[in-house]
Amino acid sequence: MPELPEVETTRRGIAPYVVGETVKDIVIRERRLRWPITTRLRRSLKDQLLQKLQRRAKYLLFHSERGCLILHLGMSGSLRVILDGKQAPQKHDHVDIILAGGHVLRFRDPRKFGALLWTGADPFQHKLIRRLGPEPLGAGFTPEYLYARTRRRAAAIKTLIMDSRIVVGVGNIYANEALFLAGIHPKRKAGRIAAARLSRLVEAVRTVLTLAIKKGGATLRDFSNGEGKAGYFQHQFQVYGRANQPCKQCKTPIKLARLGQRATYYCPRCQR
Repeated sequence: MPELPEVETTRRGIAPYVVGETVKDIVIRERRLRWPITTRLRRSLKDQLLQKLQRRAKYLLFHSERGCLILHLGMSGSLRVILDGKQAPQKHDHVDIILAGGHVLRFRDPRKFGALLWTGADPFQHKLIRRLGPEPLGAGFTPEYLYARTRRRAAAIKTLIMDSRIVVGVGNIYANEALFLAGIHPKRKAGRIAAARLSRLVEAVRTVLTLAIKKGGATLRDFSNGEGKAGYFQHQFQVYGRANQPCKQCKTPIKLARLGQRATYYCPRCQR
């Protein structure tokens, strides 16, 4: 599933081609995504100037004067810019946003778990967005905030930092990597972690996500950015996907466990 770094990489890749462009038309080949695409989407977005493209958590927000298109890539979705607009759509290319300048923004989603939603109101108050936690790279995600949210919590720290109500965008890959960098065992109860260690975790989350964005995200299945290029962060993994391989710091074999039905990788010596 594309996580925050992949979605941010997509946003940065397509923004120069769509912001300031007018939507000439929309072609919808498949409406049956996670939520059916409303029949009014074409009418609402057609002839609108795309004024701004933002990311909130893993949602992309295409702002226009009339409203906002909220797009989620789902499990396997991707957005591609077709520069000349002439490339024939493939089987899973469900939506084309045709821009007046000649480019086409094409949404592909083999598993159909993505979403294209329209709102004429403030998108940050949309029911899918309004209760989300702070952005991990934003000013709201501080050591003091995380300390307050973990007190008297018996949940494992990995489970807690993957909860989008606590902080958004820390998916499984990045939770594993951040906890290793911070030296914290993923199963440790959140409420029993001292403030100083949580401060290191906040910094580790920021470091891991920043590096992942710089590397274009991670390509583990079929993710590619707006230009069709793969991400390279998987070459930086310290623990994720490295079960039984030696820790890059201490040479102890990396362990694999299940936590909340998610694969959890850690070094039993470096992480306490």
